[in-house]
Amino acid sequence: MNKNKHLLLWSSVGTLALLLAAAVEENYLRQWRQIQAAARTETGPVDVRLRQIVVPALRATDRCVTCHLGMAPGETTVDGHSVLAPHKPVVHDPARFGCTVCHAGQGRATEKDDAHGQVPFWPAPMLPLEYAEAGCGTCHTHLRVPNEAELARGRNLVERYDCLACHRIDGRGGTLRLGLPLEAQGPDLSGVGVSGFDLQWYERHLARHQSAETGPWKTSFGPVPPEARAAIEVYLGSRAAAPRLVEAKALFHSLGCRGCHKVGGVGGDDGPDLTHIGQRDPARLDFTHVRGPKTLANWLAEHFRNPARVVPGSQMPALGLSDAQIDLLVLAMLALRRSDVPEAYWPQDRLRAERLGQREFATDGATLYGTFCAACHGQQGEGRRYPGMAPFPGVGNADFLAAASDAFLIETIHRGRPGRRMPAWGEKEGGLRPEEITRIVAFLRQQADTPQPKPLHTQRRWVQADPEVGQTLFATHCAGCHGPQGEGTDAPALRNPAFLAAASDDYLVETIGRGRKGTSMPSFRSGAPAYPALSPAQIESLVAYLRTWEKSP
Repeated sequence: MNKNKHLLLWSSVGTLALLLAAAVEENYLRQWRQIQAAARTETGPVDVRLRQIVVPALRATDRCVTCHLGMAPGETTVDGHSVLAPHKPVVHDPARFGCTVCHAGQGRATEKDDAHGQVPFWPAPMLPLEYAEAGCGTCHTHLRVPNEAELARGRNLVERYDCLACHRIDGRGGTLRLGLPLEAQGPDLSGVGVSGFDLQWYERHLARHQSAETGPWKTSFGPVPPEARAAIEVYLGSRAAAPRLVEAKALFHSLGCRGCHKVGGVGGDDGPDLTHIGQRDPARLDFTHVRGPKTLANWLAEHFRNPARVVPGSQMPALGLSDAQIDLLVLAMLALRRSDVPEAYWPQDRLRAERLGQREFATDGATLYGTFCAACHGQQGEGRRYPGMAPFPGVGNADFLAAASDAFLIETIHRGRPGRRMPAWGEKEGGLRPEEITRIVAFLRQQADTPQPKPLHTQRRWVQADPEVGQTLFATHCAGCHGPQGEGTDAPALRNPAFLAAASDDYLVETIGRGRKGTSMPSFRSGAPAYPALSPAQIESLVAYLRTWEKSP
């Protein structure tokens, strides 16, 4: 009996102590309580209590402002712990959108690790602070972002034409200058890529300049050539109040990533779809071959450094990126996320992309080439070679462009190369539009400074020669690089139905005769120490032999 009484007594005491400890911990020792208890305002201590932002339309209940008190709606300036600081100036009101819609994390939690999502089984951990701008991708679809070179060109022209004298862009410019009246300050253009701008801005500005006799309209503005205006407008169209994210997307549009990957339904099919890569659950990733923390950001960074090590068997080549480029690409990937918010909350750029089909990338030839082609054909069309892969031809080679007509180039991009990694960009879903293909061709011509060749014959198929002679010549001079059956080993595949259908006899004769400087393809018209010169009849025999493959693919 006494033993039972003692058991009941001490178990009750233990339970009471446990409840008291839990009450003290809950009401006095919680980290958020300690932070608020140390906070001070101009009128004295703050009211220590849970705070939250509730947005029913977004199904968001975020208690982040319990610790980040300075970001809570209606709170005055709060001094104390560093987490009490107010939010940096942003376009959006946190009271309308909450916190997790942009930053991710676990909104209902009040403990740091729980709230930040750094706990097992929480699929959406908070974005790291250094990649906070990636949260913009939750709702926004940045439009018309150019490649790196075009972005830098537009930025330089904005400075060269003194636009920052009156306008503020991404925290620069728009400051008062001596002799510049307050009314001369123009609107902040940091988010003009989302809100849009007057397409007649130049005409209006020029009229003001021509009518002014003195002042900033006379001194800080002047005529701007059409090409410079176009570059400035491309730059302005990319401004979305997240400059580092735009820079990251510009890099993405320079490396040819869409050549293999789809984003938003546009791109290639060789690699995985990246549309929602920024929302991948880190717990579902394989970190066996990844050094460092088990976070999505670190997995992406290590994958960019060495794809085949992180994902054994990956066909993605190592691109030799610098640490700064990898950091930007990680930001671009983390921004590829989507929240299922009501359409009433969609910003204009997302509406224009998803309802009107506007492109996320600029549609000038340089950006289109960088977005779809550069990974395989090189930044300047110089061609590329990756270990274990057939070499990719140099489409910017002057000798190639001197032999290839625009029609051949357009047909090649449109139909691709069946059996090779070159997709039919004009036929596939998520490919290129006809006007975009034309701009890529124009870009190749412009950057190589090589005009379209004039046709030498009125007929596309005019060669009349002996294919048996050509077969012998092919085995002797061509099979070593192009393969015994034209399958392509160390040079492009010639036994390809799309290639043979698009190539005219003029192109084939001129290519064999001219060769390709900077490659292993010699000029068979003039000859070389290792290759004798071929007569026009012999070159035509080679073409006749190639044509036999059209009948027996």
